[in-house]
Amino acid sequence: MTATDKDRRKKHRKPSTDASGQLSGSGCSAKDYNYVFHITDDDIECLAQYRDMLASGSATFAEIFYNYLFDNPDIADVLYAYERNGGEVSELIRNELTFMLDLFNAGGLKGRELQLVEMGRQHLERGIKPVWVAGGYRLFLDFLRELVGKSGLQRPDRARLGSALLKLAIRDLGLMTEGYWGTLLETAGKEVAHIAGQYARAEQLLAGLPQLFWSVDIRKNELLYASYPLQKLFCDAMEVPYPFLHQVHREDQPLLLTTWQHAVNGHDASAEARMSLAGAPEHWYRLSLYPSLNQRGRTTEIHCMLEDIDKIISERKQLEQLSTTDSLTKLPNRTLWMDHLNLALAASRRIPGSQVAVISLDINQFKMYNDTLGREVGDALLRDIAERLRSVVRESDSLARLGGDQFGILLQPDNDARAASERVITQVLDCFDIPFNCADKQLCVNLTLGVSCFPDHGTNEESLLVNAETAMYRAKRNGLPYQFYNPVSDVSPAEQLRYSGQIQGALDNNEFELYYQPQVDLRTSRITGAEALLRWQHPTEGIVLPQRIIPVAEQLGMISPITDWVLITALQQCKQWSCNGQTIPVAVNVSARSFQNPGLAGKIEEALQAAGVSGEYLEIEITEATLMMDLERAWKVLERLGEFGVTIAIDDFGTGYSSLSYLKKLPVHTLKIDQSFIMDVAFDNQDIAIVRSIIDLGHNLGYKIVAEGVEHSMAWKMLNNLGCDAAQGFHISQPLPEDSFSEWLSRPVLL
Repeated sequence: MTATDKDRRKKHRKPSTDASGQLSGSGCSAKDYNYVFHITDDDIECLAQYRDMLASGSATFAEIFYNYLFDNPDIADVLYAYERNGGEVSELIRNELTFMLDLFNAGGLKGRELQLVEMGRQHLERGIKPVWVAGGYRLFLDFLRELVGKSGLQRPDRARLGSALLKLAIRDLGLMTEGYWGTLLETAGKEVAHIAGQYARAEQLLAGLPQLFWSVDIRKNELLYASYPLQKLFCDAMEVPYPFLHQVHREDQPLLLTTWQHAVNGHDASAEARMSLAGAPEHWYRLSLYPSLNQRGRTTEIHCMLEDIDKIISERKQLEQLSTTDSLTKLPNRTLWMDHLNLALAASRRIPGSQVAVISLDINQFKMYNDTLGREVGDALLRDIAERLRSVVRESDSLARLGGDQFGILLQPDNDARAASERVITQVLDCFDIPFNCADKQLCVNLTLGVSCFPDHGTNEESLLVNAETAMYRAKRNGLPYQFYNPVSDVSPAEQLRYSGQIQGALDNNEFELYYQPQVDLRTSRITGAEALLRWQHPTEGIVLPQRIIPVAEQLGMISPITDWVLITALQQCKQWSCNGQTIPVAVNVSARSFQNPGLAGKIEEALQAAGVSGEYLEIEITEATLMMDLERAWKVLERLGEFGVTIAIDDFGTGYSSLSYLKKLPVHTLKIDQSFIMDVAFDNQDIAIVRSIIDLGHNLGYKIVAEGVEHSMAWKMLNNLGCDAAQGFHISQPLPEDSFSEWLSRPVLL
């Protein structure tokens, strides 16, 4: 080994100590970089030795660097923005380029470290990303490698020079990046400190207020925030949506659930309830809910506030005791009526077998008259309505104005509350056949009523009224004058709360599934179609049937996307059957709310086109009540569907209250006899007579007749004898998922 080689190895073992102090804004010192990259005095001498040769290519690299900057759209956008803000782009690029080329000036390494860190700061301010700078240095190293390769230097000298250039270039890039990230972290730290201070002040403010605050993520059903007093009150035992629900008076719990539903629907909501928080004496509290909506208008979070209003309630009760009469109609107000209901329930409990009926009554046209004719006319109309109702309600019963255009009728204990309710409802509806004279105008008014009965539909006054209102709203949706509460089809507030935040997630997570129930020709036993039936594969509750899904979806405004999904999925399955050589039309049920959607026909046309099937493959099933809501509009919709070749079936035929005259007006193809007439058709002469009449009527009008709910061979034979065309039911097959249905198709039908 020569002396020169020994000297070089000795120099290589001795790192440069230039600028060894800690760099401002950097996690490392220049000494750290020099040591890690083994930057030696030999590297500095090498650069000095070949500086002129390296500098000879500066002009060429300048052109490469300019092209690199402006060929990248993102970099160019930053440069143009810099220029728009008053900067000089050419000077900026020239400074960057000059600084890179100054790497050749070995003597300029002293003090260069602070300049590199400062350039990193400037890059952050100007929006220049570290990766762009790294890309520039990559071009720089490629250019230098090529320049050194063409220099004619011997291999040891080329390797020595290349190593020095690489180490110093990476060192420069590292120090510049240190400046960038150091400044970014410093800025972020200041912002975090500012936010933490603001949060601490807000938390201190909330902790000093008498109200309790919390926020809930309704999609995840998780608690997002709870104020310190609330945490202290309930420790780790906080549940959602209400940490205190188990401490709420039992009679007030349904109200809180209903209030939560209003908030989930996107409306500010509030309620007052009795609670015994943490074992304290029972007080009245006001719950206020404020929903937070996303860009699609759906509720994602609900912010809640609970405040003690016991003193306010006490003062209010004193005022209420001064008057229990509605000032406008002179009827008992809600408070007195609820007291009457409470007394009636107590009396009924003492009489075995007795029942109490609660009727909720709503004026359908009142808002229109009040808005168009003015409040004075509206008030006069309410007084006349109250007087007319008073004339038909027995003195032993209780009539009240519950608020707005809502009235309540309480029937005293009776052995058959349903029959008593129907008698009163008939009298009420009849008395409204005569128009009202208000402001020299004849105003026609009709009502919608809902009925709930104690003890079958509720055990306290609040639940009975809520269920009567639920039945009334269902009657409105179905276009009927009245309905009794039905626990099967009416969704309770608790279920609304449970499902409200989950239905959209069920669509997003593909939790909905279609089952198919075959329809079979009674004479040939050949399959003629399949009805698509919605099922929800709930992650915790198992299969949820449509009668639990559809009412909630309609109330939440989610029925439209569910209908769209059912149409598309069913038609795609129909297409798959067709590709397998089986022509099986599919029937899809359309709810009243979906049928009222003006875009229904267009969506059906789009679904047919998307699936690639013609309209003959699709049958739409609609109830009589849905059709009777607006015959003229129904005719237009059905005519439009007929243009696509879609057939129309009237579902649950025979259970409606409407006139049969609509059958000759509407373009209908199929009548589906409701299963209530089929269950005992083999044994009950009245059912036989009804079914025979429906079959004869349908055939005379040219309709196909399908019997639903065929569950045994005797019903099958009787329907065949009566001339029914087709049937579906458990005797043929229960509803099956797609795979099981395809397997069923492969087997011969044995009936």
